[in-house]
Parts: sequence; C-alpha cells; structure tokens
Amino acid sequence: MGIDLTKLDPTKVEEFQGLAVSEAAAAESAACCYLGDALGLYEAMAGAGRLTATELAERTGTHQRYVAEWLANQAAGGYVIHHAEDTTFELPDEHAAVLADPASPAYLPGIYAVIAAAWASVDRVADAFRSGDGVGWHEHDPRLFGGVERLFAPLYRHQLVQDWIPALDGVQERLRAGARVADIGCGHGASTVVLAQAYPGSRFTGFDYHAESIAAASKSAAEAGVGDRVGFEVAPADSFPGGGYDLVCFFDCLHDMGDPVAAATHAREALADDGTLLVVEPQAGDELADNLNPISRLFYAGSVFLCTPSSLAQHGAMGLGAQAGESRLRAVLTDAGFTRVRLATQTPFNLVIEARP
Repeated sequence: MGIDLTKLDPTKVEEFQGLAVSEAAAAESAACCYLGDALGLYEAMAGAGRLTATELAERTGTHQRYVAEWLANQAAGGYVIHHAEDTTFELPDEHAAVLADPASPAYLPGIYAVIAAAWASVDRVADAFRSGDGVGWHEHDPRLFGGVERLFAPLYRHQLVQDWIPALDGVQERLRAGARVADIGCGHGASTVVLAQAYPGSRFTGFDYHAESIAAASKSAAEAGVGDRVGFEVAPADSFPGGGYDLVCFFDCLHDMGDPVAAATHAREALADDGTLLVVEPQAGDELADNLNPISRLFYAGSVFLCTPSSLAQHGAMGLGAQAGESRLRAVLTDAGFTRVRLATQTPFNLVIEARP
C-alpha cells in the first residue's frame, strides 16, 4: 500500500487506533440505542429511578438476560448510570429528555431509525458509488420515513412557530389573518400539521412525490384534528399544482431535489405577487473548512447515504448535498428568479432563508 511501517510514529498510530475503536463502539452502540427505543426500554426507565435488569425486563415484556447486557452497554457509554452497590441502573431525567420524551425539544431517537435505514441501504449505495447512479428516497428501508419525521418533528414543534415564522417579514400576520400555504417535500406532514395547529384561519397543502408518506401525512393530520384545513397530494417539487400561495415552504428538502433551481422556480411561479418562500436547510458554512465539526459530520453522513443519492436519482442530478451552505443556497434561489433573498435566522442545526420574487 506504499506505507513504510518502520517510519510511523507509534504514539500517533496508537492514539488514532484508540479513536477508531471509540468510534466503532459508538457506531455499534447506536444499534443498541435503536433497540432501547423500539422495545420501550428508555420509556420504561424514564422517571422510574433505580431499576434492576429484572425489573426493567418485567416492565417491558423482555428477557432479563438480554436486558442486562443492554444495560451494561448503556452504562459503559454513559447513557444510564450504574449503581454498583445494589446492581441497579438509572436513566437521569436529563437523558430521558433526549431519549424518552417525544414532547422534549431535545428528543433524538428518530436518528437511530435513520441510521438503521442507512445501514440497510449500504450495499446499494456502494453500488451507486461505482456506477454514479442515484438511489431514490422511495428506494430506502421504510424505517427511514418515520425516522426522519421523529427526528425533525421536535424542531418544528418548538421552533417553527415560535422563532422561524416570526423572523419572516409580515408572514405571521398573514397566517393569522388567513393565508394559503404549500409545504413542498412534506414527508409525513409534521411541519404542515404544526403550522395548521398554530394558524387555524389559514389553509395548508402538503406535497410529496412519495405516496406512502402522503398517506401517513393525511392520517397524522386527521389524528391531530386539523384535517378540515390541511390537504396532502402526491406531486413532485417542480410541478405541484395550484397558484397564488401566500407562503411556500421547503423544510430540510431543497438540497434533496435533482434540480433545486427548477423546484424553486416553480415555487416562485406558484407564489402570489407578494408571497414568500421559506427555505429551511441544515446549518453549514460555505467552505468545507467551516464544517469540520460534529454536527456537520452527522449531516455529511446523512448526505452520503440519503441526500446526494436522492438528488442523483432525479432529473437534473445536481447533488447539492445537505451541507450546501448559505452562498450556494442563495445562488440557487437567485437563479430561480428571486430578487430578495436573506438569512432570516439560524440555529445550531438550521439555516432559515426568506426569499421573495
């Protein structure tokens, strides 16, 4: 391989090997976290104080020996606390807010379903690396779709109405008065439902090309009691029906489009003359050097398995990627004919961009 092993610094080799082992432990433990969520182990531990493996198994209808090994993994990773004096385990409330409470803004377990779906597609993505072909969103393991909803829904519930909409010029007032809104690439409709709950005088339509997601979105809207003012339709981003929309939204999906310029152009044409485009994208700097951090690392990994293959599977195949950055996103929107583009607000996880014709 061209490496002269005799010239290597053994200390640096050992340090990096330690890092790689730690990373492998985290990667394999993510599968244990998936089990903890899927089997209700975290939920059963939340607020329960100290539990033995036997007690947790009884609470969840699982086998004590498996639960004991799972708890050992979780204790080794710092996810639960091991009390050696009585061989019990405890999930601190702060950890439960991340792992067991869907109402918490920090709730995270959806990511484990997304990771499971990525591993399920790894061979297919490897083939795409060699061929240059894409892998469509609809071609992934079904755990992806629900996982993405659970991952992003806490952000929408705690930031969309509270922070993002108020950051837009005059949009909140229009929504309160009664507006027509299109939510493009809506998936399971989490963002659409949140908006409909907050602004009962407005009407919302979610569009997505994935029929199974549209069916799930319709069910969610009905269960949330907003089915009377929310509709969902199967339609691609560059040709969704209707016009005169006061607000068109792309939540964490514009970079997934094969031709994001065409999608944004169609959105501009579908807007009312004084309408607004809202684009929410993953937080990223404009250069790779700006993005060498844990959050961007997570987004780049998602982009390798999901976002870039999805784009390359569509007409245009731009492959914008989940870490496009503000400058590239501005260029997409300017090329689409928007004349006023600004960064309305941002968070550690998102860029929130407002564009007007």
